[in-house]
Amino acid sequence: MRLTLRQLQIFAAIARNGSTAAAGDEVGLSQSASSAALNELERLLSRPLFDRTGKRLVINENGRLLLPKALALLDAAADIEREADCLENSPPPLRIGASTTIGNHVLPQVLQQYLARWTTHSSTTDWHTRIMIGNTAEVCRMVCAFELDIGLIEGPSHEPDLQTRPWVNDELVLVAAPAMAAKMQANNASGVVSLRRLQAQVWLLREQGSGTRMAMDAALLPSLHTYRKSIELGSSEAIKYAAAQGLGIACVSQWVVSEMVQSGKLVRLQTSLPRLIRPFYIVMHRDKAPTHALHNLLTQLSTVNLT
Repeated sequence: MRLTLRQLQIFAAIARNGSTAAAGDEVGLSQSASSAALNELERLLSRPLFDRTGKRLVINENGRLLLPKALALLDAAADIEREADCLENSPPPLRIGASTTIGNHVLPQVLQQYLARWTTHSSTTDWHTRIMIGNTAEVCRMVCAFELDIGLIEGPSHEPDLQTRPWVNDELVLVAAPAMAAKMQANNASGVVSLRRLQAQVWLLREQGSGTRMAMDAALLPSLHTYRKSIELGSSEAIKYAAAQGLGIACVSQWVVSEMVQSGKLVRLQTSLPRLIRPFYIVMHRDKAPTHALHNLLTQLSTVNLT
């Protein structure tokens, strides 16, 4: 075999950074060594992988075809190394991504159940699992790039390189501060907030790319048509505290606001809208090698009991 993992590692680094100098810094080589490795790889493949534009290297069609295969091979090699370094009675290392609602409110319970089997054995050993929390788009991007082994997201992914499967269901609820809720429910004995009053409110929204925002738009905009007044915030945590201060109404996961609803700081609004149920999803790269650690996590996720 003429190709080496080192050549593919340098190729992938150049694709990320756009130059052999920056790629060399990433992988611990000089610029000349990185350039030589790329030249040798292109010679072995009998085709250029980048277009040279000044000092920049822009990946071309040949390179784009090679890149996902190279990333898959490099990821499989890294999995072999990680599992070889893992002690028998320690949790196998994993890189897990979760969108913010799942990462902040659901994943801790999942991990507690997943890691429970090792707690009696691993007290004297070192072990590490990496958790990345971001919005759905960020998690999908990192799974596509093999920077994460698996992603747990709040909206469906349309990335062609990812396998997406439904996981568990979540309910989105409309909440407001008690005084604001009382004002919207005024003059209605049933306590149901009318669509007209919902349309007139300030809406506290997640950013574009968030799974909660995608689910909220899909569920509410057919009835609301638009958010006439809105404040966009970067996390569901920020949204629930803004709602508790009376800045507007929010549509967020039941898990995000359960404690504030129980304490009376927020009130669930009754409306004529149907229940807003959305699935959470598991995403993996189609070319991801099915390691023993990943198989164990998927088995745990399929049986997880969320309370």
